[in-house]
Amino acid sequence: MALWSRIIKRVLHPAVPTGAAALCSPYSTTPSGLGIDSPPRIPSFDYQPRPYKGPSADEVLEKRKQFLGPSLFYYYQKPVNIVEGKMQYLFDESGRRYLDCFAGIVTVSCGHCHPEISDAIMEQSKILQHATTIYLHHAIGDFAEALASKMPGNLKVVYFVNSGSEANELAMLMARLYTGNLEMISLRNAYHGGSSGTLGLTALNTWKYSIPQGEVHHVMNPDPYRGPFGSDASKYAKDLQDHIDYGTCGRVAGFIAETFQGAGGAVELAPGYLKLAYDIVRKAGGVCIADEVQSGFGRTGGCYWGFETQGVIPDIVTMAKGIGNGLPLGAVVTTPEIASVLAQKIQFNTFGGNPVCSAGGLAVLRVIDKEKRQAHCADVGSHLISRLKELQQKHEIIGDVRGKGLMLGLELVTDQKEKTPAKAETAHLLEKLRELGILIGKGGLHGNVFRIKPPMCFSRDDADFLADALDYSMSKL
Repeated sequence: MALWSRIIKRVLHPAVPTGAAALCSPYSTTPSGLGIDSPPRIPSFDYQPRPYKGPSADEVLEKRKQFLGPSLFYYYQKPVNIVEGKMQYLFDESGRRYLDCFAGIVTVSCGHCHPEISDAIMEQSKILQHATTIYLHHAIGDFAEALASKMPGNLKVVYFVNSGSEANELAMLMARLYTGNLEMISLRNAYHGGSSGTLGLTALNTWKYSIPQGEVHHVMNPDPYRGPFGSDASKYAKDLQDHIDYGTCGRVAGFIAETFQGAGGAVELAPGYLKLAYDIVRKAGGVCIADEVQSGFGRTGGCYWGFETQGVIPDIVTMAKGIGNGLPLGAVVTTPEIASVLAQKIQFNTFGGNPVCSAGGLAVLRVIDKEKRQAHCADVGSHLISRLKELQQKHEIIGDVRGKGLMLGLELVTDQKEKTPAKAETAHLLEKLRELGILIGKGGLHGNVFRIKPPMCFSRDDADFLADALDYSMSKL
């Protein structure tokens, strides 16, 4: 019935773009599920982008090549020159509109240029742009209080930093100082940052340089799709225990894990794994760190934090990206007991919690609550998952559909039984989706997973457009 109701809705009430949207989307409407002879049309959106008078994409790319580091990479054979954003949409230099399904790598939580957040940032910028914590200013305390109110248990002390990598560096320092132990444990397939310290925690060779990486051990990833034990959390937990028994001195500083692995391809950990792992680590003298850089702030729908989907309370929580809706902002939240160890020396961050970022971060928390984004993610996410699972029955290239809310992954394979990564096909589909007006993320060790993590204002119509575009593109392979 759900499928036919969408078909009837699309036939009787097609979304017809107006103004700039019509110019940006010269595609015919295809009712969901009625065939794929014509490309689907991007949903209508009442917004007119400003005329762009800046440098062309070719000029921008040439300057990047000349003055920026060669490690920078970009999507698409012909890179897209993004010049404006509004809520879940982005615009290129020609005024063409794209549906943003990656949110600036899971960073734009409330929407591009959300008016309430932009106003808060601009108003604070007019009064005071910067003052370090050696002086008093109410913004950092107000923001810390609001953030602490979102945390369970005794997680009440907040440190502000500038990025997820910095947050994880600080969490690792806390763990080692508090426990008096050195060795850290993380999961294979994890990404925790690109700094010299967090590279040790990261366990994807595509992100790691050949440098000393500290006392870090990587245990088996509890991946229900590719892991050797499927969804059996107890067997992965036994591997963790074995590794502590045989690969360490028996005492560890800490264990860090994403509940939904981001760069690793939106992998959701086997149900119940973190509860077992946390018990094992704490018995070995370690603390438990939840990396919420991508999965926090209601994105998973059913819970505000990713770790809550596993029924655990960590000792330290790290966050960034969605906390600032695009601002360079990160945070570490922990207990008073663990926080006290940093008072032994000076712990200071020049820009952490500056007035502008604090005002913007507080506005983000308020918008998420006011607009009920967590419930929205649950609703739209469940709808999109059902659409993607329908496509999985139709297209053999879809090996796995996973995730919760708007933290989703679509893994593509050339052989469903052998789970052979469809690398070339994924790259081809990435280009085709761009042609249809969709910008999407790509990840996993083999680059064969579409990372679907849009701004949390992403609608059901947007979800249907994405599903129809995937259907259309896959049918043309």
